[in-house]
Amino acid sequence: MSEIILIHVTGEDRPGITASLTGVLAEYGVEILDVGQIVIHNFMTLGILIHIPAQAESAPILKDVLFKAHELGVELKLHPLSPRRYEAWVRTQGKARHIVTLIARRVNAAQIERISKALADDGLNIDRITRLSGRIPLSGGKAPRMSCVEFSVRGTPHDPVGLRRKFVDAAQELGVDIALQEDNIFRRNRRLVAFDMDSTLVRAEVIDELAKRAGVGHKVAAITERAMRGELDFKESLRARLALLKGLPESVLAEVAETLPLTEGAQRLVATLKRVGYKTAILSGGFTYFGEKLAEKLGIDHVFANELEIKDGALTGKVVGSIVDGAKKAQLLKRIAKKEKISLQQVIAVGDGANDLPMLGLAGLGIAFHAKPKVKQGARQSISTLGLDSILFLIGFREREAVREEA
Repeated sequence: MSEIILIHVTGEDRPGITASLTGVLAEYGVEILDVGQIVIHNFMTLGILIHIPAQAESAPILKDVLFKAHELGVELKLHPLSPRRYEAWVRTQGKARHIVTLIARRVNAAQIERISKALADDGLNIDRITRLSGRIPLSGGKAPRMSCVEFSVRGTPHDPVGLRRKFVDAAQELGVDIALQEDNIFRRNRRLVAFDMDSTLVRAEVIDELAKRAGVGHKVAAITERAMRGELDFKESLRARLALLKGLPESVLAEVAETLPLTEGAQRLVATLKRVGYKTAILSGGFTYFGEKLAEKLGIDHVFANELEIKDGALTGKVVGSIVDGAKKAQLLKRIAKKEKISLQQVIAVGDGANDLPMLGLAGLGIAFHAKPKVKQGARQSISTLGLDSILFLIGFREREAVREEA
């Protein structure tokens, strides 16, 4: 009768352990049904699921592999499995899989407990937990700005909406970000990232900055705030704000462009995306003048925004052509995806305002970035605690794979 045995190895990690143990198995022509290894702080855990055919004797194989483990100074345990149990395990392949990403300044036990309990309560099993961020020194050296742990999870949630709500509540209470994504081929093959500009790529609302210089800052800011909360139609609010800027000298645009602060992690994110071949876009209800300046600085591929009408060296208080609002952003996203010959499921959209919701909903990965409550509720994912470069963790990047420093 054939035998199925799980070989479980633990001990201090060093080169050659896996090679030595599998070398013993190779001498007997043993079939490997599954294998997995993980190392935490130089301590290794290795699992090898083997199949010994009926015509072979298991005793010599197991004796030799136990002796080799003793030589290597590692602990080895053998766990026989019944064919019925093995076949039941085989049948579980094809189950839905999800990725849960925890992003925080520092990861602690309370955060892990909250996530793992929510998963268990919803019938999901954690297959693997991986640290994506860099190692944290206890003293001396530069500590990472952020920490990230990724959970690979198997199964279908009993209550997907309820599970997301639990993660939203936990994120708010613990001051972290928690993302839940289906682990499919599209998650591993995103190709385009589209950004809102104001309060997303830059830490400012450009129209508010222009208004300050026009002496109508408080009036325009009040309208902007209501529009971002979705209380006003975007087109009407933009026309009302622009009318207050009539007569502002064109030279002010350059002054404002020079002072716009980039959002934390913006340069690092875009530089990393460019290095691995992503396309990037700015889809903004702001203005092309600033979008193009930003695109030149960061290396953005596509820019769509509103063009300010200028006559006799001053703003007229109007735009040229149609206004880019939420619906237009969604249309433009489709156009860019088609031009780049990619699926919308391969698109990431990032924004903070109510007029970003259409494109966030259209993209395979829509992220509300430091957004208003209404926008967070409408988006599938949100980042509220860290910078734009934390998006790299949602794509599965490790800290060491990202561009090291902002240019």
